[in-house]
Amino acid sequence: MNIIENLWLNRILPVIRETFFDERIYSLPFSKQFFESFKNFFKLSKFEFVRNLMPEFDPDKTNISWIPINKKIEGKKEIALPEEILGKLIEKAKHRVIVNFCGCRSASSCKNYSSDIGCLMMGESALLIPGKSSREVGVEEAKAHVRKAIDLGLVPITGKARIDNDIFMIPDEGKLLTVCFCCECCCITRFTRYLPPDLMDKLHHPVEGLSIEVTDACVGCGKCVNKCYLRAIEIQNDKAVIGTMCRVCGRCAMICPTKAIKLKLNNDRAVEDVVNRIESVVNFN
Repeated sequence: MNIIENLWLNRILPVIRETFFDERIYSLPFSKQFFESFKNFFKLSKFEFVRNLMPEFDPDKTNISWIPINKKIEGKKEIALPEEILGKLIEKAKHRVIVNFCGCRSASSCKNYSSDIGCLMMGESALLIPGKSSREVGVEEAKAHVRKAIDLGLVPITGKARIDNDIFMIPDEGKLLTVCFCCECCCITRFTRYLPPDLMDKLHHPVEGLSIEVTDACVGCGKCVNKCYLRAIEIQNDKAVIGTMCRVCGRCAMICPTKAIKLKLNNDRAVEDVVNRIESVVNFN
């Protein structure tokens, strides 16, 4: 490490991080415009030369999954995907850090969900998040945080998310595991709908073996269309049709008034497969 790099990493960047990663900053009026501008960043991904330049679009640096919170998933009996998957990750993690606020919801003044349910970050790099805005916790408190978020209807997304290194101003050393609790109205991940489908498939993975279907009980009411923040659903001939951009987050199944959308798990090792995949891309334990 040369003198300039050392100065940046150990003197300047920590000051910037301490100054700007603060809920008061995220709550300022310009913060909403800043977060909204990320949609333009994701739109740039359609240009291949941009993909090659930006680490956020590198499949080796981003590998994440939405974990549906629906209680009724056909297939393996009595599976609670978020609790089982996140529980194993929490138990394996060397460090667990709860962020005291959600930057997306704070910046957007979210009216649907509480902004005090922040991300759960794990791994050595999580300790770089300023202490005034976070706290290191044990296994049980981390699990309780997950349960609280799920009970509020927030859908967890977990894995290695390179963009979080930018948001938290943490150098990417492959030691930061994200568990973000996403709302459909404010979360920055809603802008991944602008990714080209082939890139989406490389970065955002449905839970292994998890599928979704629309049954004949669908009446074409369109409520699922409004709930899907990836815009992966449309109404055709009075029936919901789920497109290839779907990541099987399960929000549509939660909102469907006729219970016409079903999730099915055809993988008895789904929990182990997700955990193993995440362990292969991020060093958090």
